Order: sequence, then C-alpha cells, then structure tokens
Amino acid sequence: MNILGIDEAGRGSVLGPLVIAGVVIDKRKEAVLDNMGVKDSKKLTPKRREVLSRKLKKMFDYDTVIYSAQDIDELRAKGVNLNEIERKGMQELLEKLDFDKAIVDAVDVKPQRFEDRLKRATGCDVTAEHKADDKYIEVSAASIIAKHTRDEAIAEINKYFEDVGGIGSGYPSDPTTKKFLSNYTYNEMPGFVRKSWSTVAKLKDVQTTLI
Repeated sequence: MNILGIDEAGRGSVLGPLVIAGVVIDKRKEAVLDNMGVKDSKKLTPKRREVLSRKLKKMFDYDTVIYSAQDIDELRAKGVNLNEIERKGMQELLEKLDFDKAIVDAVDVKPQRFEDRLKRATGCDVTAEHKADDKYIEVSAASIIAKHTRDEAIAEINKYFEDVGGIGSGYPSDPTTKKFLSNYTYNEMPGFVRKSWSTVAKLKDVQTTLI
C-alpha cells in the first residue's frame, strides 16, 4: 500500500513562505525510514533535515505547494483564513500525487471536520490527525521535506541581510526577527514579510496614529 503523508512548515512565521509537502511511501518501507532516523522535523537539526530531505526526494515520489508571503496576504485579504489556505494546498497535493491512502497533519481544532472536507473535495481515503507528524512516519517524512524547503528559502533571504544581523528564523518570537522588522515602517516592509500578520499590522495602526 502506498501512503501519502502531508505536512507543512512556516504556518506561524511572519517572514517567508508557507511550505506544504507530500511524499508517497510504500508501507513496506516504513522500517527503512525508521532506520534512517526519520522523525518529526522539529526533533532534527537543520543539517540532519537537509541530509534526510535529499535522501527522501531521491527515494520517493513527492511534491510541494508553496505560498509566498504575498500569496498569503492576498488570500487573507479576500477572507481566506490560514486553515483554508493550508487545506487548499493539501487538496492540491491529494489531486496531484498517486497513492492508496493519505495521512495529513490536521490544522483545524476539529480534525474530523478537516478530514471530512478533504474527503468531500477529493474523494480520497484521507485521515487527518493532530500531531500526525509525530505519529506516522510518512507524515514525519513530509515534515522534513517541508521544513528543509522552507529552511532553504529563509537561508537565501538571510544572505541579503547579513550586514544588518539577518532576519532570524522568521517567527514572531525570535528576537532577531523582531529587531529586523523594527527597521521598517509598515509600508516599507519587504515582500517576504506577511503584512497581514498581527505582529506587522500593529505597526500600521501605531504609525497611522502618529501621523
């Protein structure tokens, strides 16, 4: 049986893309992945994610859907929330890849609702669960590809801002990211900043008040 695992990286980030990855794995290969050390990407170092991501891409059929910061801002401006954006990305992978069963990391507080919507939209055999990246090795594999793809994107952006201390991880809690954002007014923010995020939108409110 071929199982499609799907996971994302960058959901809560204020900088850079949201990456959704899907990888199709023959269930008989689960032991091989286990021996390789495949696990939830958050439990791996960046270097280990890089090594495993390259191996997984060579071994299995995979694909990614990437939403830039501008894509996310434009969709949110149209009333599409982040859960819907992720659902659309996962649905795209379900429609593009060939598999028998899919397991996705549910982003909805109600995983059954998320699962039902994907099933209705695609007609596929889908299971959606919270923490699926920690429970199912296929989803762990997808999380590694998604996270490494995003790591590469952030590293590429960082190259251009090394002289000002870099952009950090891109997450609102990162002091380096917060310092980077403080260098700009709302209207000056680079294109890789999610201007619809509350962290950034608050700057617009403050600056409008000061005018």
